[in-house]
Amino acid sequence: MSGTVDQSIPDLTICDREPITRLDRIQSFGFLIALSNDWTIARASENTAEMLGTAAEQLIGCRLDTLISRQALHDIRNRMSILQATSSERLFDIGLITAKKRFDLSLHYSGDLLILEGEPSLPQDRMEAASMVRAMIERLKRAKSVADFHRDAARQVRAITGFERVMVYRFDANGNGDVIAESTRSNIESFLGLRYPASDIPVQARALYLANPFRIIADVHAPTVPVLPYRGQPEQALDMTHAVTRAVSPVHIEYLTNMGVGASLSISIIVEGRLWGLIACHHVDPRCPSFVMRTAAELFGHMYSMTLESRLRGYAATDERNARALSDRMMTAIAGDETLLTNAEWIRDIVGGMIQCDGVAIFQQGKLTLNGATPPESEITAIARYLDTTSPSRVYDTHEIAAIAPRCAQSADRAAGMLAIPVSRTPRDYIMLFRRELLEEVRWSGDPTKPVVQTEDGLRLSPRKSFEAFVETVRGKASPFSEADRRIGEAVRIAIIEVILRYSEAASDERRRATERSTLLIAELNHRVRNILTLVRGLIARTGQSATGVAQYTSSLNGRVQALARAHDYVTRSSWGPASLLALLDDEVNAHRRNGHDVFLIDGPPIHLHPTAISTMALVIHELATNSAKYGALSTEGTVHVALGIRADGGLDIRWRERGGPPVQAPTRRGFGSVVIERTVPFDLQGTAEIRYALSGLEADFYLPAKHVVAADRDMAIGCDAIAPEEAPVGAASTGINRLASTSILLLEDSMIIALETEDMLYALGANRVTTASTIAEADALLAAGRFDLAVLDINVAGQVSFDFAQRVRKAGVPYIFASGYGDQVALDGEETGTIVLQKPFELEHLRQALLMSLATRLA
Repeated sequence: MSGTVDQSIPDLTICDREPITRLDRIQSFGFLIALSNDWTIARASENTAEMLGTAAEQLIGCRLDTLISRQALHDIRNRMSILQATSSERLFDIGLITAKKRFDLSLHYSGDLLILEGEPSLPQDRMEAASMVRAMIERLKRAKSVADFHRDAARQVRAITGFERVMVYRFDANGNGDVIAESTRSNIESFLGLRYPASDIPVQARALYLANPFRIIADVHAPTVPVLPYRGQPEQALDMTHAVTRAVSPVHIEYLTNMGVGASLSISIIVEGRLWGLIACHHVDPRCPSFVMRTAAELFGHMYSMTLESRLRGYAATDERNARALSDRMMTAIAGDETLLTNAEWIRDIVGGMIQCDGVAIFQQGKLTLNGATPPESEITAIARYLDTTSPSRVYDTHEIAAIAPRCAQSADRAAGMLAIPVSRTPRDYIMLFRRELLEEVRWSGDPTKPVVQTEDGLRLSPRKSFEAFVETVRGKASPFSEADRRIGEAVRIAIIEVILRYSEAASDERRRATERSTLLIAELNHRVRNILTLVRGLIARTGQSATGVAQYTSSLNGRVQALARAHDYVTRSSWGPASLLALLDDEVNAHRRNGHDVFLIDGPPIHLHPTAISTMALVIHELATNSAKYGALSTEGTVHVALGIRADGGLDIRWRERGGPPVQAPTRRGFGSVVIERTVPFDLQGTAEIRYALSGLEADFYLPAKHVVAADRDMAIGCDAIAPEEAPVGAASTGINRLASTSILLLEDSMIIALETEDMLYALGANRVTTASTIAEADALLAAGRFDLAVLDINVAGQVSFDFAQRVRKAGVPYIFASGYGDQVALDGEETGTIVLQKPFELEHLRQALLMSLATRLA
């Protein structure tokens, strides 16, 4: 055998062997120092003279602990105490040498060396990263669909990093990356839906994305900085796997240059220890967000991966539940009719509801039963012979049958994909589910084939130079079977084998499980009924002690049970959430309205109470109203006045005052109603209750602790209660026309989270385009470049007020409203007098009414 290598064949492994972690060079935005265990500087980047004021040649061999400040040394040692071999630690705004020149630092180990990287600190970008990421993750949790989840992640990463394009890739089983979500600056070509070939990311690069999930390339074209001393031996080169400033592979630089990218940032999406995908950020010009901002983006990437993993596990759990349900149904049905095992039509009906398939073949003891679109019988026999070589204890799937049975290519229009379920070991029997051919147009980002170039190491593949959409038509393949399909197929396999091996025992087990479920259900029902009966029994007994006759007893008991039922209705309407105290008061008191006479007056903010408090207050208010109807103000033409007030600690004061009734006297005996009024709130809610029998009318004061209270904000400048829909000005929603539909809206807001929330509200109201600016200068540029129908302006934007910009908006003929976090302290004068101010936080209806009023003002 000849050892000669054909030089005309390109070396496809050169990219995989390129020393991308051992280039002994860093990017120029930071410096790097490598320390031995006695703090001696062993390696240093050549730019330390520029960064630290001392040349690298002078630093090498010196002890770092004698060069830096005591405070910096203390901070670094503290972080070293928690540093792990495969992790890194960050320090921000550190006066490394002097207090005036401050740096952001990163620490990690590379073998026996401690690597210290630094870059100039940017105090103006300092923020509480954890707080921002927490808010970002809360937004992600509210995403209703997976598409919304990924799209919102891309939007938020772009908001905190400032990159012009942010894409979310998902890798398929072959390593190709599909762009499943994207957020871009205006007028940038969309890459959404494009596919990038697996060869774009070599094997060692994928391993690096797992080891170090965050990567910044600040300037693609900037010269790199060598790390001294350089010995020229690859095995002696510094391992920079976890380095923040690590230089970039020349091949990757060529790739980014071909794309027209000047800076990039990537965050690995790691799910269950595997590289699921990437968040890729691109910018035409050089860009290096501050270390704090990058740390926030990195932390968001970790949380995003964990949240995605949790969602995927939830979907997997749902799949498993569905699979178990299908397995149970099949076992139950087959236990009653064994012939169903060879009924292809029944198998297709019951399994096809969960695994999409166009045909079914049952191969049992050499006999075939077919239903729907399948390959010819002779080809199914050939497929069965191939399946005999695979594992008998797991399902087998392929989206291209022709790969295992070439003659099946002729019948791909009927069956191109297959999921085979082995249902016995000897003989080997199968249930085969087939899918038709799916004609697919794959939109590649450029031609996935790569040109071959000559290098010093021989021929190699060169990065693609074109990234325009390249459409490839794929034939002879079906849509691939998913992991959920395989789980369901496995459940079917287990169910059928269980029936075959233990037919009668399976039927017995099913009956036993049904009995156990019935027993458990009866026990739970018995528990709940006993609780209800115990409560009703208590009401019966207590009501009977104070009733003087059957009629009074019946009326009192009925009223108390009805009060509990109404309270239950309130909390179940909101899925056992807070319910309105005002509605409860109104129902109870106005039940005693006489001839249209208004007997009930209430002052105070709209208050909601948690379910336990609502149930308790339902009984208390019912007793108060009932006593008033018998002996107090509601027995004549009097009134009941209820005042509600929120204390500084969040607790609720309820003041009940009766006026206009007969003279009041303290009762000579305490019935059950009095006990309910005086003792229930202190006992059940840990509050207070005070009853006074004043001559002018009964007075009752209650206090409920804050934990039971949900107070609504009634102090907003614009609110749902402030403008009822029927009171909206002419030109607003009262016309029955959605005047906000298809509008173009300018949003000036410097808080990313608030901006994203407001964007969502504006789109929900029908806006066609929402353009967001975080600074007044950016908003000026947008106003000059485009036409807007409305504007929403934050008053305080990055330390500046927007009143002058509002005048320019007015001159452009664009109606606008202000948004403010100053509460009632905002005082508008001059030309701004009368401008609508929407107080933060606001809700969808508040925003709608404010915008409609602004539009109506322009129409007027």
